Amino acid sequence: MAFIGNTPISVAFLTDTFSGNGSTTAFTMTVAPANTSSIIVAITGVLQDPSTYSVSGTTLTFSAAPPTGTSNISVRYLGIPASGVTTTAYRTVTNFTATAGQTSFSVPSYTIGYIDVYRNGVRLVSTDFTATTGTTVVLNNACTVGDAVVTESFYVSSVLNAIPATAGAVNSTYLASSLALTTPTLTSPVTAGTPTGVGVLTSGTAVASTSGTSIDFTSIPSWVKRITVMLSDVSTNGTSNWQIQLGDSGGVETTSYSSAVSRIGASGAANSTATSGFLIHNSVVAAGTFLATAQITLLDASSNTWSCFGTSNSSSSANSGCLFNGSKALSATLDRLRVTTANGTDTFDAGSINILYE
Repeated sequence: MAFIGNTPISVAFLTDTFSGNGSTTAFTMTVAPANTSSIIVAITGVLQDPSTYSVSGTTLTFSAAPPTGTSNISVRYLGIPASGVTTTAYRTVTNFTATAGQTSFSVPSYTIGYIDVYRNGVRLVSTDFTATTGTTVVLNNACTVGDAVVTESFYVSSVLNAIPATAGAVNSTYLASSLALTTPTLTSPVTAGTPTGVGVLTSGTAVASTSGTSIDFTSIPSWVKRITVMLSDVSTNGTSNWQIQLGDSGGVETTSYSSAVSRIGASGAANSTATSGFLIHNSVVAAGTFLATAQITLLDASSNTWSCFGTSNSSSSANSGCLFNGSKALSATLDRLRVTTANGTDTFDAGSINILYE
């Protein structure tokens, strides 16, 4: 059978097995479960109600002795509690009253690197003392008689069966029961936080199109495969057709586009083509504004070859609506987009432009 990703694995839940003798009621388990509901107990294949046994630490005690049988008692753990955790004080504070000229102080055992030292209430920086033995602290500057010296050491602990703090340590390999339940191993961990990447819609920052001959959007992520360009009440001071140009790390590309736009409406049809960019409107009227419904969709069809299609409409009845499409092969991965005019000199004088990408 073929699998997507890594081959599934199955691992049985931890199980203890004991042999009854008709008289023994207490049995020692491998680990201490949290409570009676954390284990499944069976005798000769018959599941036992948790009310028929009790758990104290690693001791399992039955209310009645199980019958005689070889390995006839099964204890299956539904979860293993953290082990290797020692209950202890979080910190150890030791107070000293210094003698004249004293520099060395004997302190309770500490972990090197996890001790603070105070002198007369002032915390010393690590360069003011030496604490490398685990039992002594030596000050660089000698004390005067009566100085109050305080050491504060911190307990360092670990959990034996904890997940290691290593990238990729969690890979969703789940324990499966002896019923042969299996689950595939994910190849990367799930990370909390703001989602980014393919399939996640991300908004750019709207740019006021009230000046300049072009509006640029840069730093578009390399994983982007779809871009939607939105124009709201945009206008220019001239009649040059409007277009979108794409670019990569080498800059915006201004040639080799295959682009066509057709105007439809009460004033008749008008068709235009271009190779300098994706045309998105033609028969432009100076100060004629786009309506908020205008949008352009760009798709990475394959290997940095982008297609463009969409609709636009204008508040000017002479322009009515436009349909457009085109394609462009970039020399490298797209990282920028420009909205401009075909002549490159008409100036934007109203509205705003923004993009969404995924």
